[in-house]
Amino acid sequence: MIKLLGGASLLAMSLATAAIASEHDDDNVTLYRVFVGDHDAPRVTAFDLNAPKKHWTFNTIGQTKLYSVADNSVILAVQSDHDQVNFIQSGFHTHNHGDHADIEIHDPKAVKASIQGPRPFHIFDHGNRVSINFDQGGYASVLDNAELAKGTIKETQIRQKHAHHGIVVPWGDNWLSSIASDEAEEGHAPPRIGLQNVSSDGTPTGDLQTCTGLHGEAFSGTYLAVGCEEGVLVAKSGKNETQYKMLPYPSNFPKGEMSGTLKGAKSFQVFLASYGAKSLAIIDPTASPYMQLVELPFRRIDFILDPVKIQNAYVLTEDGQIHRINLLSGEIEDSARITKPYSMDGHWNDPRPRLAMAGDEIIMTDPIAGLVRRISTTDFSEIGTIDVEGAPYNITVVGGSGISH
Repeated sequence: MIKLLGGASLLAMSLATAAIASEHDDDNVTLYRVFVGDHDAPRVTAFDLNAPKKHWTFNTIGQTKLYSVADNSVILAVQSDHDQVNFIQSGFHTHNHGDHADIEIHDPKAVKASIQGPRPFHIFDHGNRVSINFDQGGYASVLDNAELAKGTIKETQIRQKHAHHGIVVPWGDNWLSSIASDEAEEGHAPPRIGLQNVSSDGTPTGDLQTCTGLHGEAFSGTYLAVGCEEGVLVAKSGKNETQYKMLPYPSNFPKGEMSGTLKGAKSFQVFLASYGAKSLAIIDPTASPYMQLVELPFRRIDFILDPVKIQNAYVLTEDGQIHRINLLSGEIEDSARITKPYSMDGHWNDPRPRLAMAGDEIIMTDPIAGLVRRISTTDFSEIGTIDVEGAPYNITVVGGSGISH
């Protein structure tokens, strides 16, 4: 038997370690909580994926788009057509200790305070702050994540020269803001022309970076990427100033299209962006040729990145199929039919499925069927369905694993 210092044996140490591990195993918790906004009724429904019969309902004043912020502890319910943002404490809290994470689980509850303003739309969560752009107000409201997690709503406004459909991104001590043109057609918001460093009162602190039609934004690693007519503009914070680079669309990309929705990977440096109606672009801002086109068999409804199997992304097309895309090869590796077809003709806000992730499952709303579907990422088999009253539409999922003490 091998002896250690102090006379302890390796066998004894192993038994002690196993006992500690076993104790922690008993306290290990994995939970995913789903929040679903109805397409027609002014409400949000929440349930735990492992116990969906118990659910919580939160009333709003209109249709909501849902975002999880503040490390999944808060859900933003953005009601663009009703000029209001509501807040729901998710009841899910994690505290990272390096070698493990502690987890606290409580019932979700509505925060009494809300924010009103003219047409809230784009949300950005970065650097411990959340910004909400008010498209018809000419400003963004900024909230502190730590205060949000406690249910405290204290907003600071970042001014914009013109009201427009834009973004404000926390950027060190200052901000990056979309910039609108001084010229606009009557009855229309001014067109977006670029991105610029600004102070909290909207005063420029850097040069305007051209980005015509700016729309869609995401972080991955050290880069912010935004979609433009000219290409994808990326920004990186330098020692003394922001470093910008325009990544032009490659010559083999279809002409007359642009990226308008971007997703940024958290585990390695890559973006996945929409490109026109039937394609996606895989973007690596560090290596030429920067972009790779993924052509789809039908028009795209929604797409999402896999935070666990990090090389994978999933896209739902209007024929009702889900496709797995390998972000390293750019290949569509597998496809399977999940729903009846949902045509992309019609209004952009017609009821169509939306995707979210919960560990090794894709969670998908199916508004016509009134269901939330659970789909395996391994073989696209349907694990189960959850009946949700009404027309389940926008969705977000919070959760993960940790130790409950």
